[in-house]
Amino acid sequence: MKLLYLFLILFPILTVHAQSQEINPEETKFSNSKIEFLKYEQEHGHYIQTENVKMHYLSWGDPSGKPLIWVHGTYSNAYEFYSYADSLVNEGYFVIAIDFFGHGLTPIPEKPTTLYHVADDIKFLLDFLQIPKTVIGGWSRGGSIATAFYDAYPDYVLGIILEDGGSVPWATIDHRQSIDSMTAKFTESFNEYATSINKEYDSQFEAVRELSGLTITSRIYQSLAAVKQTSSAKWAENPGLANHLGESSIDDFLQLFYRPFGSNKSFGASTVLLNPTTIYRNLTIPLLILDPVSERDQFSFEEENRKLQSENPAFITHKIYNDTSHALKFEKPHDFLRDIKLFLSTITY
Repeated sequence: MKLLYLFLILFPILTVHAQSQEINPEETKFSNSKIEFLKYEQEHGHYIQTENVKMHYLSWGDPSGKPLIWVHGTYSNAYEFYSYADSLVNEGYFVIAIDFFGHGLTPIPEKPTTLYHVADDIKFLLDFLQIPKTVIGGWSRGGSIATAFYDAYPDYVLGIILEDGGSVPWATIDHRQSIDSMTAKFTESFNEYATSINKEYDSQFEAVRELSGLTITSRIYQSLAAVKQTSSAKWAENPGLANHLGESSIDDFLQLFYRPFGSNKSFGASTVLLNPTTIYRNLTIPLLILDPVSERDQFSFEEENRKLQSENPAFITHKIYNDTSHALKFEKPHDFLRDIKLFLSTITY
């Protein structure tokens, strides 16, 4: 039944080009990947109805294994962890990766939500799976969700992994600038960003091909989970998500950073308002911060992360990744997996 549901919702029947006698190898790759994706979802994909949303998640390994929850970054989804799961399963871990609101196969809730609503859903999932304690990790905004989860449910947490997010308030550097310079910087970057978030395609094939290159399996699956049909019968990546996050216009975006309490984009506002410095003031469990450092890294939080580590050296490990951008795990996958495994080996389950 789940396989049929996914097929009907995600994958309309491909148009047959009767007049064409040539076989397009890219379309063949796309068609085969969709079939493989459905099979993979049948084995690893799940849904759970929480109080907020029908949440999709992936799981790998024996449910009796050592649990690890992963939360993806903005505009990504659970499939960002696809490449690392099997290696961790081989070492006895039960790995879960969720899709939070509006990402992947989880819809946008009908009511206003915050990072803490996602934390509530993770707690709901853990209770459903009868997992009393877990290590939780996340990338970028997913790191903020991991921090919010620890803040809300510290008794559920054995350890925390933060990949360039969740250890420093996002507005820290921006709020040190003048309002004029901050506005100019955001406006310039937003104009470039808006082109990508508003892009639509004539077909699912075109969208997935551009987003994934139809090369690496994990990227193809990530795109297949993200690309959906819009109300205009076009195809887009995570349609409606930018508006939900408060990132669909420069005015909304600036409102989040200048006056988050006055914003009507509660999810984005909760991200800006999260203060890890306060949340981790009395930390008593291991915390790993993976921190990219380079001119390409758009979030230069090295100084703040060093300060946080120096205030709690017994529990915080601050790992610098030189010459690495925000896409840390994708640029240095072997180092990422090595450091994750090393950290997990120190956790007492």
